[in-house]
Amino acid sequence: MAHKNLKTAYIRPRRKRNNAPIPVLFNPAEYSIEKGNTFQSTSLPGLSTPVTQFVTGNADTLTMELYFDTYAKSSRHDSSVRQREDVRNYTRKIANLMEIDPELHAPPVCEFIWGPPMGTPKGFQFAGIIERVTQKFTYFLDDGTPVRATLNVTFKEYKTVKEQLEQIPLNSPDRTKRRVLKEGESLWFFANEEYGDPDLWRVIADQNSIENPRIVAPGTELELPPLL
Repeated sequence: MAHKNLKTAYIRPRRKRNNAPIPVLFNPAEYSIEKGNTFQSTSLPGLSTPVTQFVTGNADTLTMELYFDTYAKSSRHDSSVRQREDVRNYTRKIANLMEIDPELHAPPVCEFIWGPPMGTPKGFQFAGIIERVTQKFTYFLDDGTPVRATLNVTFKEYKTVKEQLEQIPLNSPDRTKRRVLKEGESLWFFANEEYGDPDLWRVIADQNSIENPRIVAPGTELELPPLL
């Protein structure tokens, strides 16, 4: 007997028209979320290995396998095999979410929701575009009508610029600092330490009227200006 608190997962497209939620028929047995970052290596004079710096985060990827079975569903109501429902009536609704929406001029952003509505602390919600759908039909009637299928679905995370800025506030130095150059240090070292980017050594060089950063003598006091 089904548990009374069991919630059916569904996919809801974000669009003005035809945004009705699409039930997945059977909740997934598992799903996976992949997260990654992009880094860049910069070679600097005098260093034996490149400096690795963060460039950007990558969008999360949600993948899952969804199961559809209309053979068992229909057999409870109708003994006629010929009248059992084509499973593609369910699977194509999800596959069609990859089609270009005429109002958006792009496929719609979708929300995978399992549990309470978006914004509530319980359950699982993921907003993104459907990047890939693989349909595999596994059982057929005598006339070739598919009645069982699995869908491998991949969602690519979607966040607006406003949402990202609100979640990850970016801070930069807001006042001029003074540093004394020590033996083995360089403008690249200060730029990476202060601004998080060794390529910003020119900001320090311009502030201190330095034409050749390679010949700055140890003991030189440098001004590190704020980034505007």
